[in-house]
Amino acid sequence: MHKIVARLAVVSALAALAGACAPVVGLQGFQVVDVKPADIKVGEDTKETVVAQLGSPSAVSTFEDNIWYYISQTTERYTYNIPQISQRTVTAITFNETDDKVAEVRSLGLEDGQQIAMARRETPTRGRQLTVLEQLLGNVGRGQLPRTEENVPGQRRPD
Repeated sequence: MHKIVARLAVVSALAALAGACAPVVGLQGFQVVDVKPADIKVGEDTKETVVAQLGSPSAVSTFEDNIWYYISQTTERYTYNIPQISQRTVTAITFNETDDKVAEVRSLGLEDGQQIAMARRETPTRGRQLTVLEQLLGNVGRGQLPRTEENVPGQRRPD
């Protein structure tokens, strides 16, 4: 009886450890329902048919209204770690300016992305930097507001 309980405890501990190693998968962005973005036909489909088949785009180009982006990504997170992007797909659909027909369909993956190094510099603020002690004791000795007959809010100190 004692061996059965010990074996059951070991099996349940191994099952818990195996379950803890499974990632939590997250899907963000555009999700394919019926038609894939690669199924869009160049020269045949228009903006209206693309919206009818794929829905509204995830983003529209900032400088050109004729480029639509459909963006999706899959992330995996193990226990309490930061989620890691395992797959990313960006489909850029370019339209002709004259007749709104599809001119180009490009698919970009995670390997096509670029790492951008963020600048660690900070923009300086105007004025002088106060120490912690100056911040804590800044109002000591400045005096009270002058007392008036009427307690009217908005009275200023005579500085």
